[in-house]
Amino acid sequence: MLGNPLALLNTMNTKELMSRYAAGQRDFRNLNLIAANLRNLNLSGANLTGANLTKANLTRTNLKHANLTDAVLVGANLTETNLSKANLTNVDLSDTNLNDANLSQAYLRGATMADGVNPGALSSDLNVSLP
Repeated sequence: MLGNPLALLNTMNTKELMSRYAAGQRDFRNLNLIAANLRNLNLSGANLTGANLTKANLTRTNLKHANLTDAVLVGANLTETNLSKANLTNVDLSDTNLNDANLSQAYLRGATMADGVNPGALSSDLNVSLP
């Protein structure tokens, strides 16, 4: 029996995350940040591979150059979030609010988009990388 794969995620609160980020740490793989309020934070260059950000508030958060490979962002609020040059490989963005989000040069290979939107359809407007 394998159990719940989400049980393997590390739990960290927003205050601890920001304290570690301010101290120079950028590796935050497999964090459990369900419904976390990360609004207006600078997480540029952070490695959030495999993080569970379900229903997280990431409004106006700077995630430029962040690695969000295999992250779960179902139901997250990404309004005005800077995701330029972010790695969003295999990210689940279903039921996600992407209003005014900056996805320029974002890498979206294998991403599941909101309401079945094809990432390839975004590339002409947003300069999205789809190898």
